[in-house]
Amino acid sequence: MYDYALVHLIYTIPLAIVLTIILGPLFTRRDVYKILFLQVVAVSYTIPWDSYLIRTKVWTYPADVIIGPKLLDIPAEELFFFVIQTYITTCLQILLSKSIVTATYLRNEADSRDTSGAALLPWKRAGQIILTLASVVPILLRGGNPEGTYMRLILAWAAPVMLMLWTFSYQLLLLLPWTKTWLIIALPTLYLWIVDTLALRRGTWSIELGTKLGIHVWPHLEIEEAVFFLITNTLVVWGSVACDNAFAILDAFPQHFPVVPGIPSPLLLIKALLLPTSKYDSGRLDGLQTALTVLARKSRSFYLASGVFFGRLRIDLILLYAFCRVADDLIDDAPSAEEADMWVTHFTHFLDTIYSPKCDKARLEKALAPFSPKAQSILVLLPSDKLPSEPLYLLLEGFRIDQEFFAKNAKENPPIKTFSDLERYATCVAATIGELCLSLVYEHDPDKRANSDTIQKCVAAGTKMGRALQYVNIVRDVQTDAEVGRCYIPDEWFTKSSTSSLTAQKQEVLHFREEILNTAFDIYAENRDAIEQLPPYARSGIRVAVESYMEIGRVLRHRMNHGQPLDFAGGGKKGRASVPKSRRVWVGWRTMAGWRGPV
Repeated sequence: MYDYALVHLIYTIPLAIVLTIILGPLFTRRDVYKILFLQVVAVSYTIPWDSYLIRTKVWTYPADVIIGPKLLDIPAEELFFFVIQTYITTCLQILLSKSIVTATYLRNEADSRDTSGAALLPWKRAGQIILTLASVVPILLRGGNPEGTYMRLILAWAAPVMLMLWTFSYQLLLLLPWTKTWLIIALPTLYLWIVDTLALRRGTWSIELGTKLGIHVWPHLEIEEAVFFLITNTLVVWGSVACDNAFAILDAFPQHFPVVPGIPSPLLLIKALLLPTSKYDSGRLDGLQTALTVLARKSRSFYLASGVFFGRLRIDLILLYAFCRVADDLIDDAPSAEEADMWVTHFTHFLDTIYSPKCDKARLEKALAPFSPKAQSILVLLPSDKLPSEPLYLLLEGFRIDQEFFAKNAKENPPIKTFSDLERYATCVAATIGELCLSLVYEHDPDKRANSDTIQKCVAAGTKMGRALQYVNIVRDVQTDAEVGRCYIPDEWFTKSSTSSLTAQKQEVLHFREEILNTAFDIYAENRDAIEQLPPYARSGIRVAVESYMEIGRVLRHRMNHGQPLDFAGGGKKGRASVPKSRRVWVGWRTMAGWRGPV
């Protein structure tokens, strides 16, 4: 009795709860909007079709398996199936797509330099032809063999929508990793095939004889039911990808969409999907992809945290961090102090140019000329109109301090003599990043509710937190820094006695590392509450970025407390402590859920 309700209680509701628990901390307002939008569309589109199938006896339900309430002859349990299946599949798509920046898969098919974009057109046309035939043929055959009635009705109902979704989103459906599209279709489909098999075997619902082909995928699973669940999950995933496609277009091309609300209207989403691919800015897309590649290789903590942000804030943060990485690499990896100083000069000239009121295309091209094409593609996208200039100049000053270690008199006159020198250095290379990130947070804040006092307080806390993270970085990299001739431990801290044994010197360095790490955690403890005053849409992402890096500090502290070596390869570069990816993901999730690490 009430078997249909039991199907939900046993198979669909528990799965939906599990996905909600996993994804709940990661939900953004856009995610919630997408789920609700797809549910409304799915339910409203399916009700007339399902009602017709029931009234014409294509499928039936025994009276004792349903609770009783109906809408247009559709049992309440069936209506709930439309809702919960859409919810489950959409949640899975959102979860598995968090790590990607969808805009990097867009292509300007009119750009001859992009061979992958030009190759998409034949696939687009082939998909349109197949889906057009799937829409038309069932109508032409409607008076044919009655055993094919259910299959024809499925195709006639689904194929026109699939045609529309394919036309809008074929680029992403073809270029996204298969784990972000086809796997997401396959997993819930296979699960629902099993559930459907059990229901058909128990007689919870049945397809009437004379309307089905009589073909089974496996015992008790009718081919029509298998196709139905495959197509419905395909519709949900393609619909979800279409929403992501629209969001990506809105976020990636401010020249076409200057203002994008936190939750774009359906009309704006459709307008984005109708934008011709020939109007996509190839240079911006290439630069964003290059920036993302740089971060994936050079800044794994932020790369992980970036998946928590969304919209234009995520894109601008990626471009900012990539700029910093490019500058750091060119200057830090220079073969000589003279060449490093030359790169600092080039970056200074670049900043002078983009912040000059006289900046034009010719001046910008001249400022970019010394850089490689890949570096240029990142530099030209720096969102300077949303960033104060002073922190960027201070960042270059920090790079200059790095180069002072290679001066001829560096041993007699080291750049980090006192703790104040260390604090100054950390301010230049890290506190500046905190200020720049928060500038973007407040610039993109869709609510604009923060007052000037709150903004000032949060920015001040952000700069201090930046210093704390740099102290963790310094403690982690003592050995690798020493190998290239740098020591950020204040020179005045060291005992100058020449009689000190090697063991004594190592113990002294260990003590200094512990002292700097304790300073980092003190700053962290004093300022982490300020994160809760940030705009809600960015709060969790900043939390994850901070906690991911402080987790490295916790690893170091644990090893200190247990007498373990601090310089080891824990998944990162040789000689550098690193948090394994699985642990970083776990830290990110529990941070989003509201957990804050120990001080």
